[in-house]
Amino acid sequence: MIALLQALRIPGFADQGPAVERSQRIAGVLASLVALALIAFMALPLAAILGKALTDKAGAFVGLAQFAETAGGASFWHAVGNSFAVSLTTTLIVLPLAYGFAAALTRTRMPGKPLFRGLALIPLLAPSLLPGIALIYLFGNQGILKSWFPDGSIYGFWGIVIAETFFTFPHALMILITALSVADSRLYEAATALGAGRIRRFFTVTLPAVRYGVISAGLVVFTLVIVDFGAPKVIGGQYNVLAVEAYKQVIGQQNFPKGAVIGLLLLLPAVLSFVIDAVLQRRQRALLTARAQPLSPVRNVWVDLLAAGWCSLVGGALLAVLGTAVAAALIKLWPYNLTPTLAHFNFDNMDGGGWAAFWNSLKMASATALAGTLLVFTGAYLTEKTAAAPLARQLIRLIAMLPMAVPGLVLGLGYIFFFNDPANPLHMLYGTLTILVICSVMHFYTTAHLTAVTALKQMDREFEAVAASLKVPFWITAWRVTLPVCLPALLEVARYFFVSAMTTVSAVIFLYTPDSMLASVSVLNMDDAGDTAAAAAMATLIVVASALVCLVFGLASHGLSRRTQAWRQR
Repeated sequence: MIALLQALRIPGFADQGPAVERSQRIAGVLASLVALALIAFMALPLAAILGKALTDKAGAFVGLAQFAETAGGASFWHAVGNSFAVSLTTTLIVLPLAYGFAAALTRTRMPGKPLFRGLALIPLLAPSLLPGIALIYLFGNQGILKSWFPDGSIYGFWGIVIAETFFTFPHALMILITALSVADSRLYEAATALGAGRIRRFFTVTLPAVRYGVISAGLVVFTLVIVDFGAPKVIGGQYNVLAVEAYKQVIGQQNFPKGAVIGLLLLLPAVLSFVIDAVLQRRQRALLTARAQPLSPVRNVWVDLLAAGWCSLVGGALLAVLGTAVAAALIKLWPYNLTPTLAHFNFDNMDGGGWAAFWNSLKMASATALAGTLLVFTGAYLTEKTAAAPLARQLIRLIAMLPMAVPGLVLGLGYIFFFNDPANPLHMLYGTLTILVICSVMHFYTTAHLTAVTALKQMDREFEAVAASLKVPFWITAWRVTLPVCLPALLEVARYFFVSAMTTVSAVIFLYTPDSMLASVSVLNMDDAGDTAAAAAMATLIVVASALVCLVFGLASHGLSRRTQAWRQR
């Protein structure tokens, strides 16, 4: 508390009585504004999708007729079957790959763990379009390994599956690393004493302890694949899936009601996964008790070598996909003329928005990181550290969880129906870069909000109690005490917003205009126009920009932590 008192020492503070008395009212107003922002930019667009799905093309109310008409088409059920087949197959492939990688990182003493972990997280820096483009260069009609997939079979089911495996691998890996990082060594000692071998210990001790993590990882992978738009659009060929079908209805046929119906149906798997995960979390037990002994991996040469080999194989495959896209961007004519060139980076002479698209993405991602971090921290602080406006704080908590169950494609559809209405006072935002920033903030809000809440919950409420007893306004406590303590988490939130905004496709595919073209959308348009090498070049720029920004955030976090987090050290 001495540090808190020193931090809150304000010259002439005795003269600030009126400002202190207004502190709670200001907190209530701010909480109400955050709640209204979440309602306007998240809840109402989703309600607009439902309204559009219940009307016909003329705007007349038809009830469930659109649902019945959509469900009556053979092509719709064909797309449903394809989506589930791709999602299930990808999940069954990703889970064992990610589990083996996570086990190698957490349960062995193999060398090079930081390097392998960095390789495994590379797909997070790339749009989902990149693996599709790389696979075309590897296994397509002109690919160097096209004999592996004769008759162009890479354009379809297996192409989508391989691309989605690359895209979803790090998401599953992070969950499984968390699940495998916690274990009680006493259980393994008891199993060994009873004569259980490695396989028996795995099925009786390890698997039951991590089953919730495995199920959560599977649900995340399944949901990400079924709602992804980028990979199927690039390499899907004639293999139609629900996400692409929604795009065709809205962009190709201007059939907004049917697009809204498919969007709502895409919402169901995400909501179902969210509910299942919530139920499983309530049933999960603590893995570490007060008497538990953390498991420490022991050195075993053969196990460590096997783990290093597995990580090298998987990491090498991920690096090969990324490296192929980079090579395609720098080679004159794949695979006939391998002369290095920068001609494919001359975006101004190609269909896709030119270099302006890349600069727009940088501006949009920067604004998303800044606005998103500010909104998230404000909302999280008001809900966790103040008692003003209880209704508004409850609304913030409720709506903050909503984006987790809303695919980007569905949110983008909602923004079309809500903001494109001339009667909407917010219609002026439609077609601007601002609406892309707002959509990106809402799309990735849940993860950022949970990160900020977790950081805030680590601080005792006694800080606010002492500040209140000293009649210090909440914003001074937040600025001088809470913000410095939570700074590492906020930098992580800002980094997450930037990278996610740079790589997203589905959330913004319906909202851009020629003046607000983005790099990720430009990749899609150039690929559609046949400029595949230029698309690979733009995707490479997205990866490079995301990696550089992550490096900057890492250096900033290290430098600022030395100044603001010294109190954590003994």
